[in-house]
Amino acid sequence: MSTQGLSMVAFPLGGTGTAKHAIARPDVVAMLRRRPWLLSLLIDIAAISVAVLDVWLVIPEEAPTYSIVLSGVACAALLGRRWLPFATVLATIPGFMTGWSQLAAMIALGFLAHRKGMHWQVWVGALLVIASRFVIWPPADMLALAWGEHVKNLLYAPIVAGMPIAIGLLVLARKDLSRRLVELDASRDRERRLHTRAVRADERARLAREMHDVVSHEVTLIAMQANTLEVAHTPEETRRAAATIRQLSCRTLEELRSLVGVLRSSSAEELPCPGIDELGGLVRETDVPVRLKVEQLPEVIPQQVSAAVYRTVQEALTNVHKHAPGAAATIRVHCDDDTLRIEVRNDRPTRRSQPLPSGGHGLAGLAERALLLDGTFHARSTDDGGFEVRADYPV
Repeated sequence: MSTQGLSMVAFPLGGTGTAKHAIARPDVVAMLRRRPWLLSLLIDIAAISVAVLDVWLVIPEEAPTYSIVLSGVACAALLGRRWLPFATVLATIPGFMTGWSQLAAMIALGFLAHRKGMHWQVWVGALLVIASRFVIWPPADMLALAWGEHVKNLLYAPIVAGMPIAIGLLVLARKDLSRRLVELDASRDRERRLHTRAVRADERARLAREMHDVVSHEVTLIAMQANTLEVAHTPEETRRAAATIRQLSCRTLEELRSLVGVLRSSSAEELPCPGIDELGGLVRETDVPVRLKVEQLPEVIPQQVSAAVYRTVQEALTNVHKHAPGAAATIRVHCDDDTLRIEVRNDRPTRRSQPLPSGGHGLAGLAERALLLDGTFHARSTDDGGFEVRADYPV
C-alpha cells in the first residue's frame, strides 16, 4: 500500500515573466527580466526537482515497479505544463493514484488553473486529484483501511485539490491586475496629455480673444481717423485727426505691452481687462452717437462677468464703426432675476462703409465668453436695417 501524506512543500508561483523571487542582488533580477526564457527554465527545474524530491522521500523499498515508473512519468510530464496544461494533469493522475507523485499532480493542477482560470478543465482536473487522494491502488489495500483513514482521506482530498487551484488563481489575478495597472498608467498618460493640450488650447483661445478685443477696437478707430485725415480740408482738421491717431496708437501700444508681459510671465489670470465701471470712458472715446442706460445693477458683480460686459459693448461699437457708419447706438445694461443682460442695438447706416478687414472672430469670441460663463449670446439683424447684440450672464 502506498503512503500518501500531504507534502508541505512550497508551490512555485507564476509563469513566464510573472514570477517574482526574493533575490537579493538587483542585477540578477534585471537579468531575469531581460531573459524570460531563463526564468521559465528555472521555474521548470524547481518544479520538477520538488516533485522528484517528494517522490524520493516517501517511496518505500518494496514499491512495485509500475508505481515507480508512473511516478517518474508524472514528474517528467511537468515539462509540458506550459503548452499542454490539461494533458499534463491527466499524465500525473496515474502516478498519483498508484504511486507517490502527489505533489506533481498538485503542481500540474495549479499551473492549469493559472492558465485557464475557472475553466471546465480545471474542474475535471480537481475531481481527478480528489479521486486520486481518496482512492488507493490496489483496491484491496483501500478496503483494508479503517474507516478513520477513509474519513481523513476524504477531508484531505478537497484541500489537496483546492490549494493549488487557489494559488494558481491568485497568481492569475495578480498577473491580470499588473496588466490592468499598466493599461491604467497608459490611460492616465494619455489623459494627462489630452488635458495638457486642452488647457493650452483654452489658454490660446483666451489670449486670442483678449488680443482681438484689445487691438481690434483701437485699430478700427485709427483706420476711421485715417479716413478723416484723408478727406480733411483745413489744417486744423488735419492736426486734430493726426493727434487722435497718435493718441490711439500710443494707447494700443500700451495695451499690447501689457498682453506681451502676460504672455512672457505665462500667467493668463493677470490679463488686463476693464469692467462695467469703464463703460462711460469707452462711450466717450468712440465717434458713435451712443445712448447708454445702466439700470438695477447688483452690488457685487464677478470680475469675469464685468469684463465680459465691457468686451461685449466694445466689440459691438467696433462693428458699428466698421459696418454702420453714421448710425446711432443704444446700450442697455440691467439685471433681471440674477441675470445681467447687455443689449447693444444700432440703427441702419447713414453713410457708405469703408472696406476694413474683418475675420468674424469678434462675435465668435463673445459667444465663447458667454459659454464659459454659463451665459447666452445672440446677434442678429433687425427689421429696420440695424443690428442687435444681446448677452446674458448669470451673476
